[in-house]
Amino acid sequence: MGQDPVILIIHTLGSLYAFMLILRFLLQLSGADYYNPISQAVVRLTSAPLKPLQTLLPRAGRMDLSPLLLAFGVNILTLYLMMLVKGASVALTAVLLFSGVGLVDAILTIYFWAVIAAVIISWIAPDSYHPAPQLILQLTEPLFGLARKVIPPIGGLDLSPILIFLVIQIIRSQLAPFTL
Repeated sequence: MGQDPVILIIHTLGSLYAFMLILRFLLQLSGADYYNPISQAVVRLTSAPLKPLQTLLPRAGRMDLSPLLLAFGVNILTLYLMMLVKGASVALTAVLLFSGVGLVDAILTIYFWAVIAAVIISWIAPDSYHPAPQLILQLTEPLFGLARKVIPPIGGLDLSPILIFLVIQIIRSQLAPFTL
Protein backbone atom coordinates (compact mmCIF):
# COMPACT_ATOMS: atom_id res chain seq x y z
CA MET A 1 0.00 0.00 0.00
CA GLY A 2 1.28 3.47 -0.88
CA GLN A 3 1.43 6.52 1.29
CA ASP A 4 -1.16 9.26 0.95
CA PRO A 5 0.33 11.95 -1.33
CA VAL A 6 -1.12 14.77 0.78
CA ILE A 7 0.61 13.42 3.88
CA LEU A 8 3.83 13.02 1.90
CA ILE A 9 3.67 16.65 0.74
CA ILE A 10 2.92 17.93 4.25
CA HIS A 11 5.75 15.87 5.75
CA THR A 12 8.24 16.89 3.06
CA LEU A 13 7.50 20.61 3.21
CA GLY A 14 7.42 20.66 7.01
CA SER A 15 10.67 18.69 7.28
CA LEU A 16 12.46 20.88 4.72
CA TYR A 17 11.50 24.10 6.44
CA ALA A 18 12.35 22.74 9.88
CA PHE A 19 15.72 21.64 8.41
CA MET A 20 16.39 25.19 7.17
CA LEU A 21 15.57 26.63 10.59
CA ILE A 22 17.74 24.10 12.42
CA LEU A 23 20.56 24.72 9.96
CA ARG A 24 20.30 28.45 10.62
CA PHE A 25 20.59 27.81 14.36
CA LEU A 26 23.58 25.48 13.94
CA LEU A 27 25.37 27.89 11.60
CA GLN A 28 24.92 30.70 14.13
CA LEU A 29 26.03 28.45 16.97
CA SER A 30 29.19 27.35 15.16
CA GLY A 31 30.07 30.89 14.10
CA ALA A 32 30.01 30.00 10.40
CA ASP A 33 30.68 32.73 7.84
CA TYR A 34 27.53 34.85 7.63
CA TYR A 35 28.54 36.16 4.19
CA ASN A 36 28.83 32.69 2.66
CA PRO A 37 26.21 32.49 -0.16
CA ILE A 38 24.67 29.37 1.36
CA SER A 39 24.37 31.07 4.75
CA GLN A 40 22.79 34.06 3.05
CA ALA A 41 20.22 31.79 1.34
CA VAL A 42 19.33 30.14 4.64
CA VAL A 43 18.94 33.54 6.30
CA ARG A 44 16.76 34.87 3.47
CA LEU A 45 14.49 31.80 3.51
CA THR A 46 13.98 31.93 7.27
CA SER A 47 14.13 35.60 8.25
CA ALA A 48 10.51 36.68 7.66
CA PRO A 49 8.83 34.23 10.07
CA LEU A 50 11.67 34.59 12.59
CA LYS A 51 11.49 38.39 12.99
CA PRO A 52 8.58 38.38 15.48
CA LEU A 53 10.19 35.62 17.55
CA GLN A 54 13.56 37.34 17.58
CA THR A 55 12.02 40.46 19.09
CA LEU A 56 10.40 38.37 21.86
CA LEU A 57 13.28 36.05 22.72
CA PRO A 58 16.49 37.54 24.08
CA ARG A 59 19.79 36.48 22.54
CA ALA A 60 22.45 34.85 24.65
CA GLY A 61 25.69 35.83 22.94
CA ARG A 62 25.60 34.36 19.46
CA MET A 63 22.94 31.83 20.46
CA ASP A 64 19.58 32.77 19.03
CA LEU A 65 16.99 30.19 20.10
CA SER A 66 14.21 31.56 17.90
CA PRO A 67 15.04 29.27 14.92
CA LEU A 68 14.83 26.22 17.20
CA LEU A 69 11.56 27.38 18.69
CA LEU A 70 10.09 27.99 15.24
CA ALA A 71 11.38 24.59 14.02
CA PHE A 72 9.66 23.01 17.03
CA GLY A 73 6.45 24.83 16.05
CA VAL A 74 6.81 23.69 12.44
CA ASN A 75 7.23 20.10 13.66
CA ILE A 76 4.09 20.43 15.79
CA LEU A 77 2.10 21.90 12.89
CA THR A 78 3.38 19.25 10.47
CA LEU A 79 2.47 16.42 12.82
CA TYR A 80 -0.93 17.97 13.56
CA LEU A 81 -1.74 18.39 9.85
CA MET A 82 -0.65 14.83 9.09
CA MET A 83 -2.89 13.49 11.85
CA LEU A 84 -5.74 15.70 10.65
CA VAL A 85 -5.46 14.30 7.12
CA LYS A 86 -5.34 10.74 8.47
CA GLY A 87 -8.37 11.43 10.64
CA ALA A 88 -6.49 10.29 13.74
CA SER A 89 -6.43 12.00 17.08
CA VAL A 90 -3.27 12.32 19.12
CA ALA A 91 -2.80 13.65 22.63
CA LEU A 92 -1.09 17.04 22.89
CA THR A 93 1.67 15.58 25.05
CA ALA A 94 2.43 12.98 22.37
CA VAL A 95 2.58 15.68 19.68
CA LEU A 96 4.94 17.76 21.83
CA LEU A 97 7.12 14.73 22.62
CA PHE A 98 7.36 13.57 19.00
CA SER A 99 8.05 17.12 17.82
CA GLY A 100 10.83 17.66 20.36
CA VAL A 101 12.44 14.30 19.64
CA GLY A 102 12.13 15.03 15.91
CA LEU A 103 13.99 18.28 16.47
CA VAL A 104 16.86 16.56 18.30
CA ASP A 105 16.94 13.79 15.69
CA ALA A 106 17.16 16.36 12.88
CA ILE A 107 20.11 18.07 14.60
CA LEU A 108 21.87 14.71 14.96
CA THR A 109 21.16 13.84 11.33
CA ILE A 110 22.56 17.16 10.12
CA TYR A 111 25.72 16.64 12.15
CA PHE A 112 26.04 13.00 11.05
CA TRP A 113 26.02 13.89 7.35
CA ALA A 114 28.11 17.03 7.88
CA VAL A 115 30.82 15.00 9.63
CA ILE A 116 30.83 12.47 6.78
CA ALA A 117 31.11 15.33 4.29
CA ALA A 118 33.89 16.98 6.32
CA VAL A 119 35.89 13.75 6.38
CA ILE A 120 35.51 13.33 2.61
CA ILE A 121 36.42 16.99 2.04
CA SER A 122 39.55 16.58 4.16
CA TRP A 123 40.68 13.74 1.87
CA ILE A 124 39.67 15.18 -1.50
CA ALA A 125 39.83 18.97 -1.30
CA PRO A 126 41.13 20.14 2.08
CA ASP A 127 41.89 23.67 0.89
CA SER A 128 38.79 24.21 -1.24
CA TYR A 129 37.49 27.75 -1.60
CA HIS A 130 34.03 26.66 -2.68
CA PRO A 131 31.31 27.95 -0.29
CA ALA A 132 29.79 24.52 0.45
CA PRO A 133 32.93 22.76 1.77
CA GLN A 134 33.91 25.87 3.72
CA LEU A 135 30.50 25.98 5.38
CA ILE A 136 30.55 22.26 6.20
CA LEU A 137 34.00 22.57 7.76
CA GLN A 138 32.94 25.64 9.76
CA LEU A 139 29.82 23.81 10.95
CA THR A 140 31.70 20.70 12.09
CA GLU A 141 34.91 22.21 13.46
CA PRO A 142 33.48 23.05 16.93
CA LEU A 143 32.26 19.46 17.21
CA PHE A 144 35.64 18.10 16.09
CA GLY A 145 37.34 20.39 18.62
CA LEU A 146 35.26 18.94 21.47
CA ALA A 147 35.96 15.39 20.32
CA ARG A 148 39.71 16.10 20.00
CA LYS A 149 39.77 17.06 23.68
CA VAL A 150 38.65 13.51 24.47
CA ILE A 151 40.68 11.70 21.78
CA PRO A 152 43.64 13.79 20.57
CA PRO A 153 45.09 13.03 17.12
CA ILE A 154 47.40 10.03 17.23
CA GLY A 155 50.39 10.22 14.89
CA GLY A 156 48.60 12.60 12.55
CA LEU A 157 45.46 10.44 12.50
CA ASP A 158 42.34 12.26 13.70
CA LEU A 159 39.93 9.82 15.34
CA SER A 160 37.44 12.48 16.43
CA PRO A 161 34.89 11.58 13.69
CA ILE A 162 34.66 8.06 15.10
CA LEU A 163 33.85 9.41 18.56
CA ILE A 164 31.27 11.81 17.08
CA PHE A 165 29.59 8.97 15.13
CA LEU A 166 29.54 6.81 18.24
CA VAL A 167 27.93 9.54 20.38
CA ILE A 168 25.36 10.33 17.66
CA GLN A 169 24.41 6.65 17.32
CA ILE A 170 24.08 6.21 21.09
CA ILE A 171 21.80 9.24 21.37
CA ARG A 172 19.74 8.18 18.35
CA SER A 173 19.31 4.68 19.76
CA GLN A 174 17.90 6.19 22.95
CA LEU A 175 15.51 8.40 20.97
CA ALA A 176 14.35 5.61 18.62
CA PRO A 177 11.26 4.63 20.66
CA PHE A 178 10.02 8.22 20.46
CA THR A 179 10.46 8.84 16.72
CA LEU A 180 7.85 8.41 14.06
